[in-house]
Amino acid sequence: MDDDIEDNADTGVLDPEDTLEDGDPYDEGYSPPERPLATRDWGTTAAEEAAGESWAGRLARELPEIRATGGDGLGDTDDTDGELVDDEVGDFRAGRLVAANAGFGPDAEAELYASDIGIDGGAASAEEAAVHVVNPRDL
Repeated sequence: MDDDIEDNADTGVLDPEDTLEDGDPYDEGYSPPERPLATRDWGTTAAEEAAGESWAGRLARELPEIRATGGDGLGDTDDTDGELVDDEVGDFRAGRLVAANAGFGPDAEAELYASDIGIDGGAASAEEAAVHVVNPRDL
């Protein structure tokens, strides 16, 4: 057999000279979580492991109960202070916004005008993704 294959095998941790970080990953240590995980889940005791778990119990743990929402999805969130729901919030996402001079040269306009030139491969920044189009006829 060829011994070179085992030398090139992936052992999980790179040598320090092969990384871009200074320091040894083995010297960093481990910080345990603030609270114990899964101490109240099924199967943490030997008696539960020996008895086994019913299929109904396992499915109830793994598949969340789907609740029907009684709304249109706007303004009825329960984990925030609420959403803006008014006529100034558009339904369609805008793409890249470019100045009237296509982004070249000095800006001579006193007003802020821009044109939507389409989504750039879907890789918009958070600010660009927050801009939505409002149809003037809907105002």
